[in-house]
Amino acid sequence: MAESAIRFMDGGAYERSMGVWSRMAGEVFLDWLAPSTGMRWVDVGCGSGAFTELIVERCAPLAVEGVDPSEEQLLFARGRPAARLARFGRADAMALPFEKARFDAAVMALVIFFVPEPARGVAEMVRVVRPGGLVAAYAWDILGGGFPYTPVQVALREIGVVPPFPPSVEAAGTEALRGLWEEAGLVGVETREIRVRQRFADFEAYWATVLMAGSVSQPLAGLGAAELERVRQGARARLVEADGGLVWEARANAVRGTVPE
Repeated sequence: MAESAIRFMDGGAYERSMGVWSRMAGEVFLDWLAPSTGMRWVDVGCGSGAFTELIVERCAPLAVEGVDPSEEQLLFARGRPAARLARFGRADAMALPFEKARFDAAVMALVIFFVPEPARGVAEMVRVVRPGGLVAAYAWDILGGGFPYTPVQVALREIGVVPPFPPSVEAAGTEALRGLWEEAGLVGVETREIRVRQRFADFEAYWATVLMAGSVSQPLAGLGAAELERVRQGARARLVEADGGLVWEARANAVRGTVPE
């Protein structure tokens, strides 16, 4: 397994490559959480603001803070309609710039595997959420083959190229998430799997999103023409033909718990 620094420097490219996937999974996640209206939220690792916007659209929040280490991503997020309510600022998930018990809910959407020390990130979410409040997350099941770009990752490995993985990729497993939440002292911890499918008109439509996805476009950029074509064919073979196009089903693992009273 290769660990490398996957960087998200272009909010627009991230939105086009991962935004649809993020939104679909985020909708299932929020349905599962079934939060009350009028809550104060913090979206840790908000990135381009895709999930933050779902909170604003679907949860009628009182206030939302989105934090992320990437100014480029935050710039994109501030241009979203969600910015009419949500505030976006730069911060480290392991050192949130908020006082204790400020929020009713803290969430990480597709983020926990990027936190160098996941337990510290969870502890920070617990710290800034009031007693009785919600702490929750979901993350692609990368090691289990549930990533939206797993077809490309597998095809890369077949030609001897190890694709980059987030620094804490193991944290996305269901049992790992449960362990992190329980070790942080959260109660009523529950987990679930989220499955979402996206249809592409043809392989080129899928490949266009691949080329904007930093985690797979980086190793692709170093390939020669013959190797690149092998990867393309390998990825194409793993997509499922359905409904007049090509389909891939991604999977994420989700967890939620409550801060003790």
